[in-house]
Parts: sequence; structure tokens; C-alpha cells
Amino acid sequence: MQDPTYEQVSGGNTGHAESLKIKYDPEIISYDDLLAVFFNTHDPTTLNRQGNDVGTQYRSAIFYTNDDQKRKSESLIGELNATKAYDKPIVTEVKPLGEFYEAEDYHKDYYDNHKDAPYCQLMIAPKLEKLQKRFGELLKN
Repeated sequence: MQDPTYEQVSGGNTGHAESLKIKYDPEIISYDDLLAVFFNTHDPTTLNRQGNDVGTQYRSAIFYTNDDQKRKSESLIGELNATKAYDKPIVTEVKPLGEFYEAEDYHKDYYDNHKDAPYCQLMIAPKLEKLQKRFGELLKN
């Protein structure tokens, strides 16, 4: 499906995943650091689910843009599984980045624009707190 709406994707029938497209400068933050944040701030072991959100659109996925990112992602997943870093095997997909469709304006910066919403307070705020405690040195002010 070309250029799906948020409502279409959240219905779970488009094959798309809700995701972030991160543009980064490796002189400022490494891909390894991005992977560390990724694997420490969500559950990479639960298939098609993140918190209360269920469906293939909520699958754990890494969409790489070059062979080095693919290699590093797959290597870290292998290492985390071998060392039993999680109680269950990692189900994170590692696939090449295809077409990326930006969210509609009303859904961008959702947390910043809806901090008092119950979902944001119950689901997002605790994850951000965990992120700041664990990776505060990587965050810009």
C-alpha cells in the first residue's frame, strides 16, 4: 500500500510497521550506541507487541541502510541470544529500509504534544525516564 494513513497502519492490515527514521551523524553518536538504546528501551522478545499495543505494526524491527548496519544488528542479536541477555529469544526483524512514509502532522511529536494523556503517562513517560537514567550521556540537552 502506498502512503498509508496512521489509521490504516494501526489497523494492522497494511504490512507496515510503526517506526522511527533516525538520521544520525556517526561523529556524534555511533550505530552501536543506537543499537544499545534500541535493545534497552523496548521488548525485542515479544512478537508483534509493544506494551499494550498488539499487531504486526508493532513488531520489533531494524531497517538498515547499509551492509555494516545489517552486520552489526545481526551480530548483536546473535550475541544477546547467545549470552541469554533476555529470558526469551529476540524476534527483532533486520531488513533493508524500503519506502518510509512520514506520519501525518497530528501524529508527529505525539508525546511532546500530549504529555498529559493517560497513554503517554502510563506507557511513554516511564520509558523516557528509563532512557534518561541509562543513556543520559548520549542525549542532547
